[in-house]
Order: sequence, then structure tokens, then C-alpha cells
Amino acid sequence: MRGASPHTGDSAARHAPERGHAGSRNGGQERVLRVNEQAAIDKDEPRFGRFARNIRSSHDQVAQVLGNEILSGLIPPGAKLPQEAEILARFGISRTVLREVFKTLTAKGLIVSKTRVGTTVLDSAHWNYFDADILAWKASQGFDMTFLRDLAEIRVAIESAAARAAAERRTDEDLAEMRRHLTGMRDATDSARDFAEADLQFHKAIGNASDNALMRSLSAVIETALMASFRMSSPVNEAEEHQTSVHGHAQIVDAIEAGDGERAARAMRDIIGHGVSRIEKSTAKRRK
Repeated sequence: MRGASPHTGDSAARHAPERGHAGSRNGGQERVLRVNEQAAIDKDEPRFGRFARNIRSSHDQVAQVLGNEILSGLIPPGAKLPQEAEILARFGISRTVLREVFKTLTAKGLIVSKTRVGTTVLDSAHWNYFDADILAWKASQGFDMTFLRDLAEIRVAIESAAARAAAERRTDEDLAEMRRHLTGMRDATDSARDFAEADLQFHKAIGNASDNALMRSLSAVIETALMASFRMSSPVNEAEEHQTSVHGHAQIVDAIEAGDGERAARAMRDIIGHGVSRIEKSTAKRRK
């Protein structure tokens, strides 16, 4: 029986802690930002699971801040995290929350704690870039072409195999789901957000049709790549690009429906490559 992707739903990116003002009740200590749940933040961004900006716990927010400081190099590999008392004062959290934060960062391969040594940042070779949080934190720092190409290579390897498997295992319901999201992409002629959301659901539908739990679990990689595409260059911005993208996705579905795994895999490689090429061209134009 097919399970749902673990990265869908209302899991979200985090709000960073906000520094208090000197003279406030806590004398300038850094506090976790409390955001009104009704606030309209980034209304135009697609509602991707890890990028949806919902209210999060103190644990999640502090983990994001420290994770970002590690990923950005502000706390480089080999460096020790500040002493416990300093972190507690900075964020105004309990020792229990801090212990959970350290457990989270340890599980993601970012840090290691040793008695009498302290907590040290691990080399980036240990970081789990397939972790949905790490990808979301990395995305929050902005995208560079090296990282986007890395994402594209992983997508080609995994999604091409998923498309090939879907051609063999898809059901009529799977096909209907793919075509429904393809229609959503085709109809999104003036909304980059609507296009991005339909695009994401299209690719996740292929993952589901592959009937491979491991392929489905990599949806965070797809979300990150499509968020990059949305932010940097949406095909909706140009009519010809929009038409090309929709046609390319249609070729994937047609091949899956025909049971032609090799053609489906090739069409998937082509559409991923087209997306990267579009971003490269857009980036080059902005630099001129």
C-alpha cells in the first residue's frame, strides 16, 4: 500500500529569533520571535511543505538559527558551539529545549557532543543534505548555481528512475492525477505561484506512481529545486517558456501512459535540464 510523502502537509520553514532591545524586561537578551498566526507573510510564494511559513515551536526556531549559522560558515566546521549558558541567555529557552535542539542538529549530521570537549561542528561531508530541514535552511540563504546543479544531478538520477518505474506500475488513478496537475500548469498563465504548486504536485504524483517508498521520500529535494525555479525564473514569465515547459511535462505523462519507461526517463531528464538552463539564462541576464 502506498504511503504519503513524509515531506508534504504543513511542515514549514522557520521564523528566526529576534534580538531584544536593551532596557527591555530581559535586558537585550535575544528572544525567539513570536509571529501572529494570521500574519500574511510572503503571500505570493507557493505553499511548498518545508517552505510554508507557519508558526513553529521554540525548538524548531532555535534549531533553524543555529543550523543556518553552521551551513553559512558563521560557525565553521571544527569550531565549538558557544557554552550552554550563553545559548540559553541568547534565546531565552530552557535547558530541556536546548537539549532537544542539540539532538536534532546531531541527527542531521551537523554537530557532535563529547564529554569534557563540548559541542563541535562537523565537517560538511557529514551533513545530511537529503534532510528536509537542511534543504529548507540552505534555501533560505539563497541559491547558487553550484548547489542548483547538484540538485539537478540528483533529480535526474532519481526522477528519471521514478518515471521509468511509473511507466510499468502506474494505475489509471495515477495517470488522472498527473494529467490534473498538468492541466493546472497549463492554466497557470499569469501566476508563477499556481504553476509552481501544480509542478510540484505533478512530480510527486510520478513519485507515487513509481510505487517506490524511497523515491517518494526524496520529495524534499524536488521541493527545494522547484522553489529555486520559482524564485529565480518561472516559465510563466514568458509565454514561449511556459508552453515549452507544459509540453515537456506532457511528454512525460504520454510516455508513462504508453508504458514506455525509457522514453519517460528521457523526457524527465529533458525537463529537468530545461529548468536548469532557464535559470542559468535568467541569472546571466541579471548580471549584465
